[in-house]
Amino acid sequence: MRWALIAFLIPFAAVADPTLECSDAGSQVEIGACVSDMEARVNQAVAESYSFALAAAQELDEVTDRVVAQPALEAAQAAWEAYRDTQCEAVGAWFGGGSGTGIGITSCRVDLGRERVDELLRMTN
Repeated sequence: MRWALIAFLIPFAAVADPTLECSDAGSQVEIGACVSDMEARVNQAVAESYSFALAAAQELDEVTDRVVAQPALEAAQAAWEAYRDTQCEAVGAWFGGGSGTGIGITSCRVDLGRERVDELLRMTN
């Protein structure tokens, strides 16, 4: 079951630039909505991938009879979330308060989320 869900999530994780993917939208408002929908899907993929990686970490800790992998993954996930939020706010700052700021921030969150899915799925092997 786990591998079927991973196969389902991968198409959401490995695609092009979020704003380019929404280029068929007719207006900036529509692009923003498209990118926001994309972020919701990526966030779901991150959550599912994290749960798979957490299960793998718990299994590793049980097999090795030590509690190291799970706390390390939990700390890494918290640090990644803080990095994502801070990095994407910095990206947004480069828009100088312009109307594309929100799209820039959300696109950043999508990009970093896709990368995180890849990282988490590698931990499940």
